[in-house]
Amino acid sequence: MLGAATVAASVAASAARRHHTLSAVAPELRTPALWLPRPIIGKLSLTLARRRSRRTTDPVAGVAVTRHDVPGGQDAFVYESPGPRRPGGALLWIHGGGTILGHPESDHELCSRIARDLRIVVVSARYRLAPEHPFPAGFDDCFAALRWLHDAAPALGVDAARVAVGGASAGGGLAASVVQKAHDHGLPVAFQMLLYPMLDDRTALVRDHRGRGRIGWTPRSNTYAWSCYLGRGPRVAEPRPYAAAGRREDLRGLPPAWIGVGDLDLFYSENLRYAERLRAAGVPVDLVVEPGMYHGADFDHHATVPSMRAFRQGMLDALAAGLTVGPATGRS
Repeated sequence: MLGAATVAASVAASAARRHHTLSAVAPELRTPALWLPRPIIGKLSLTLARRRSRRTTDPVAGVAVTRHDVPGGQDAFVYESPGPRRPGGALLWIHGGGTILGHPESDHELCSRIARDLRIVVVSARYRLAPEHPFPAGFDDCFAALRWLHDAAPALGVDAARVAVGGASAGGGLAASVVQKAHDHGLPVAFQMLLYPMLDDRTALVRDHRGRGRIGWTPRSNTYAWSCYLGRGPRVAEPRPYAAAGRREDLRGLPPAWIGVGDLDLFYSENLRYAERLRAAGVPVDLVVEPGMYHGADFDHHATVPSMRAFRQGMLDALAAGLTVGPATGRS
C-alpha cells in the first residue's frame, strides 16, 4: 500500500500540473469546474456524461418552435422568427457531443436566438449516436435533414440558394462532411459555419499535442469517440467517403466557410490545417483563433464573458454575410 506521504505528494503534483494547465486559460474563463476534468473514455464515463447532457435550454421569446419528422432521418426542430414570410436564408444546425452524446433540445436557446437575430429559419437535426449507431448512421441522418430542408423550402419561406450548414465540435465535423456530400450531389449550400469542428480522426494518432486538449475535450476522449463513430480505432487509412471531413483530398468548389477555434483546443491544429487547405483550393475562409479559449468555452460563458460574446457575435455576423441577410442584431 502507498504511504500517506506518497499519496499526498502525488496529489500535490497532480494539483500543480493542473494549476499549470489552467494558467494558460484566459482569466475570465477560469472556473472551479475546470479543476475536475471528466474525460469520456469508456462505457461508464459515457453513461455518466449522457446523464449530465440531458439538460435542455429554453427558446428565446417570440420564436416559434415546431418539431418535424425527417424522411430517411430522425426528427428536427424548426425555429422561425415573427415577421412577414418571404424567401429568406436558412441554417441547418448540427449539435455537438463527440458523435456519442447530445441532443438538439440542448441548443433550443442558441438556435432560436440565431433565428430571431438574423431573421432566418433554423433547422436543428437529431441524429443517431455512436457507439450504438456507428458511421454512416448519424451522418446519413444529418444529410437527410439537409435534403428535407431543401424540399420544405417553399413551405418554410426559404430561398434554397441561401442555405447554410453549421455545427459545433462533432456537429461541426458532421456539417463539413454534409457540405462535401451536398457539393458532390448538386445540393446547394451557400455557407458553412464550423465551430471548433471535429474534422480528422488522425488527430487520435498524434502523441504530442503541445499542451492542447487538456481542458474540455481530451485526447483520450477523442480517441474513444472516433473509435465509437468509426466502429473501430482510427487508422492511417480510412477509405470511406465522408467518415472524416478532414481526410477529403479535393476541396475545390466547396462553399465559403467560417471556422472558429480556441488556441487551447485539441482541434486547433486540424482546424487550421483544414482552413489552409480550403484556401489553397480557392474557397474563401474566415478563420478565427481565440486566445486562451478551451473547447466549448463559449457554451458556458457566452452570456457573461465579453470575449465569448464577441466570439459568438463574430460567428453570427459571418453567417449573416454568408447568407446576405444583413448583420446580426446582437440582442441579449
